Parts: sequence; structure tokens; C-alpha cells
Amino acid sequence: MKTLMKNCDILASGASGFYVLKNAFCGIDNDRICCLSETEPSEKFDYVKDMGGKVLFPGLINTHCHAAMTLLRGIGSDLPLQEWLFDHMFPTEDKLRPEDVKAGSQLAIMEMLSTGTVSFSDMYYFCEDTAEAVLESGIKANLCRAISAFDPNEAYEDSYRVKEALKLYHAYHNAGNGRLKIDLSLHAEYTCLEHIVKAHSAKCKDLDAIMHIHLSETKSEHDNCVEKYGKTPAEWFRDLGAFDSPALAAHCVWCTDSDLEILKAYNVAPIHNPTSNMKLGSGFAPIQKMNAMGLTVGLGTDGAASNNNLNLIEEMHLASIIHNGYSNDPTIMKPAEVLKMATTNGAKIQGRTDCGGIALGNKADIIALNFDAPHMLPAFDPLTMLCYSAQGSDVAMTMVDGKVLYENGEFLTIDKEKVYADVRQSLKHLYS
Repeated sequence: MKTLMKNCDILASGASGFYVLKNAFCGIDNDRICCLSETEPSEKFDYVKDMGGKVLFPGLINTHCHAAMTLLRGIGSDLPLQEWLFDHMFPTEDKLRPEDVKAGSQLAIMEMLSTGTVSFSDMYYFCEDTAEAVLESGIKANLCRAISAFDPNEAYEDSYRVKEALKLYHAYHNAGNGRLKIDLSLHAEYTCLEHIVKAHSAKCKDLDAIMHIHLSETKSEHDNCVEKYGKTPAEWFRDLGAFDSPALAAHCVWCTDSDLEILKAYNVAPIHNPTSNMKLGSGFAPIQKMNAMGLTVGLGTDGAASNNNLNLIEEMHLASIIHNGYSNDPTIMKPAEVLKMATTNGAKIQGRTDCGGIALGNKADIIALNFDAPHMLPAFDPLTMLCYSAQGSDVAMTMVDGKVLYENGEFLTIDKEKVYADVRQSLKHLYS
């Protein structure tokens, strides 16, 4: 099926970055963009969609998330990370059942679609249930089963977490015509043991998979690793082979300059999570240094329990302003760099070479924002409006692989009322 969207401005992607097409046309042939023009194309389309009053942007990519933690939204607020994690998150998560993770993941996907996210990188467990939610909804995702290890006598081959991770990979990698990809994961230095990290890193390289970890999120995590091993977390993971595969490292707030050099040398992608870092008091990641070094920085929401939402437009807004304030320099973060983190870089990090921008031949992962609103007028520059003025609620349409999944408040592939009912049942189980 061929669709033509007309009567809209388009923030397109080219070799030199983003550029605006005024009152333009975007043609889609099945799942790919086949036409971008400021003049009406002569070719025939099966369906013409009037997008008056809206601007088309590339779909956003959330490169660090724990989707099912929507069920833990707001639990343990206003606590330091270690206390929040070990005293509140882990005990509640111990009660989760597969059906709870399915419901929480569906709720997360609804939230992400309604705020412009077309793909997400998720680290959790009961991942088969999240995988089914992804495939049913039409969104894209890179999922991984987080590996933690606390028993020094447990062999790698005997770990049920490892078995689940590898089963997930072989069952779901590249499912849904490539919409669903499976990565491998090591949760963090403070939740893993060396022999497990070394073996899982080797397995990741053997599978030619992507590695997803948490890295130097807090000062205590970073300093305790140095005290325990005489190495920073980045050095520890490097020496155990975790960076021998393409890798993404969430947070990186307390990475030293030499740590950043390691990330650069091994092409590790740092994932910036500004809301989570601010809420948990973790600190300011050195994003300016990362960008200056040419690191591929992604943007993530983290889980809803530490955010408390999955709105990547809000993450873009925070990433655009907090580093300017911290540095007393309003030129630190430019809107184009922030949008690149949330689109082009995200696609690269996820291993999606034909995604991340509105360009001819790319997958049609497109969002439309309503600019017919008081806070969106006047709109001299769509890019700055997206970073500084837009709200997640301004998203009027979310399209993935040429298929509209969300439009004008309606979810076209998800039964909202059933998801809400399932979520209520899960909350009753978790908190009664």
C-alpha cells in the first residue's frame, strides 16, 4: 500500500543533518519512505492523508528502559539509588509474574507510542512476555534479559538467568520482520561476579550480539568498585570482555576522563538518562565531553519507577537545558545534537541501519506533532520547538514501518481497556 502525507512541514534528515521541508509531501511505499518533496508527486498513491497543522519528525528511540516497571511507578521515591533499589525495587519485583510483566510492558508501550517513541531498548526479565507485547503492538524494540549473579559457586552454564537470556535470543531475535531484536545484558558491576561477566561477554561476542549494561550511575557505585577491584567499572567491564561486542552503557554519570577514552576506543555508546539521574540525585553525566570526543550518545528514560514517565520528549527537553545550567553556558547542548541522540544515534546503537531519520529509503518511522496549540505558536523553527516547547501530549500520530499505531488519542493495535484491566489485576497482586 502506498500512502501520501501532505500539507505539513517535515523535519527531514540528510548528510549534513536535519533540514525543514515546508508545506511538503511524504510518500510511503509499504514500510519505507519513497518520496520527500515540496511539490506534489505525480505518481499515484492508494491513500492520501491530510496532515494540516502538523509537523512530521523522525520517530524517537528510547535506548534505556525497563518497560514493565510501569507497575512500580512512584514506589520508593526520594531515596538514594542503593536504598531505592535493594529496599524497594527488588522486593517488589520478586512478586512479579509473567502476566504482570506483559501488562506492565503493554502499558509502557502505550505510553511510549502516545509520546512519540517508535523503538526502545529494554533490560528486564520475563522477557518473552515483553516480546509478545512488542510483536502484538507493532512497535520496535531491542530486548535483553538482565544477568545478575551473587553466588560465587554458581557456574555460568547453571545460571537460570543465562539460560533464559539465551533461550530468548534464539526464539525471538529478528522476529516481526526485524522489528524485535534481542541483545545480551549484564545488569551492573555491583550485581555481577567476574566469572559470569567474562563468560557472558564471550557468549555475546560469539553470537555477534549487542551488550547492554549499567555503568557508573552513582558515585558510591563507582568508588566501591575502585575500592574492591582497584579498577573503575569501565576498566572492570573492559578487562572481562564486555566491550568486545557493540555495547551500550546506561548512565555513565561518574565516568572519568580515562573511562571515556575506554568507551571511545571500544565504541561503547553511553546512554543519557537525565530525569532518572536528577530524581535519584546521581549527578550530571559529562555529555559535553562525550559529544566532543565523538561518542555515540543515546537518550533514555530509564524505568518509570525512577523517572516517573516514559516520555522521551521530556528527556529531550531536560537534556537540552540542564547541562547549560550546570556549566553556566547556554551553548553546551544544541537542539540538533539532542534530537540526534534521540533518533539517528538511537538507531545506530540498536543496530538499525535503515532507521532514525526521515530520508528516502529509510523505514517509515514517523511521528506527527500538533503545532496548532497555544504553546506552539509562533513556531519559527520546528527543531527548537520540539526541544523547548513541545509536550508529549502534542504527538498526534505515531507510525512504525509505515503503519499508524497511534493517532489522535486512539491506539490502533492495542486494546486499551483490556490493558487497564490487566494492570489493575497486577497491582492488586503486587500491593494487596
